[in-house]
Amino acid sequence: MVPGGLSFEQAPPISVPFRFFLTAPLFLLLAAAVLAWRGPEVLMFRHLPASLAVTHLITLGVLAMVMCGALMQMMPVVAGSPICCARGVAATVHAGLTAGVLLLAAYFLWRAPLAGQLAWGFLVVALSVFLAALFHSLWRVAARNATVAAIGFAVAALAVTAVFGLTLLLARLGAAGVPYSALAALHPLWGLLGWVGVLVVGVAYQVVPMFQLTPNYPPLLVRWLAGGVFAALGLRTAAQFFPGRGGEWLALAADAGLAVGVALFALTTLSLQHRRRRRKTDATVLFWRVSMAALLLAAAVWLGGRIFPGWRSQPMWLGVLTIAGFALAAINGMLYKIMPFLAWFHLSGILGGRRRVPNMKELLPEARARGQFWTYVGSLGLMLGALAAPKILAYPAAALLAVNACWLWLNLWGAYRLYRRSAQFAGAEN
Repeated sequence: MVPGGLSFEQAPPISVPFRFFLTAPLFLLLAAAVLAWRGPEVLMFRHLPASLAVTHLITLGVLAMVMCGALMQMMPVVAGSPICCARGVAATVHAGLTAGVLLLAAYFLWRAPLAGQLAWGFLVVALSVFLAALFHSLWRVAARNATVAAIGFAVAALAVTAVFGLTLLLARLGAAGVPYSALAALHPLWGLLGWVGVLVVGVAYQVVPMFQLTPNYPPLLVRWLAGGVFAALGLRTAAQFFPGRGGEWLALAADAGLAVGVALFALTTLSLQHRRRRRKTDATVLFWRVSMAALLLAAAVWLGGRIFPGWRSQPMWLGVLTIAGFALAAINGMLYKIMPFLAWFHLSGILGGRRRVPNMKELLPEARARGQFWTYVGSLGLMLGALAAPKILAYPAAALLAVNACWLWLNLWGAYRLYRRSAQFAGAEN
């Protein structure tokens, strides 16, 4: 059944989002390979080359890859504003992002200037095309709702993240006059809380009630949270360049606002899940529970770093909790609903009653999803443990992360293969 309030008539071809979804686990596998290769070094300090390589393989290669595909699907469906030239935009963004992330990781690992320069070029093209397409689509939206507003804030945050990140890369390549330390502090904040965090919030307004059969999010939270996080990030950015005690107080106020905002979202989501109409707990619900728990811990660690400024490992704990915990779990959970749902929806139109359409559980069986969930939890636990004992647990964490990545890819590929098999029956695959 197609949920009310959503418009699927203008949905893009299924190849548009699926190319992004099927690529993302391969980058997670590559991140696991780098962790296995460089071992404890990855988990010791966030500015080490191997740490930067793994971080960007996950944030750009996995998270951004999935989110680009999801947004190209969601804009016409949720906002009624399709992406112009969707096939061409998807092909350009996917190719540029794939090449750019691979070259960026190579630059960090081998310090090859040519790889860094090429990475900069590919990422500029991919992100510019994607941002232009999204801003154009947002401009044409006729009726705005909370999800569309959150997407707008998230895309704006992506633009800020991209400018900061590409400027940092130029500085590493030799550009002078770049305020490196300030941008290095702000870049992950805008990327993880502004781009990833606000987009997850906006998508949650739709997919949590829709797929998990929960009540809707409270209207007050829906109205103010995304904009509040964006405003707090703006305040935090201003504080970074504001001298003296005034800047410190601005930063403290922004940090407290961000921590309270994300904690409120996590607690509300957990409360809604507890009140869902379907009592059976599937893999998606489990992934979201882990994601929200990691977000709550990240908020505590964030404030803990303000209270105990000498806590040297705080950035690494924060990074693992937000990237491998909150973001990766939420993305994983959404994939297990969005991908089979899209396959089912497109097959319903293609087969037109001539053949039974596989349901979502047949397209992606719950047992396989739940099995992969436990490998994910194990890999996350080992990565957190490796922060305390990197020489002992870094390699087991890498091995289990690789198993998790392969299992996720096989699950998604299985859904896509069944879709193709059924679509070929009607001679209409797109």
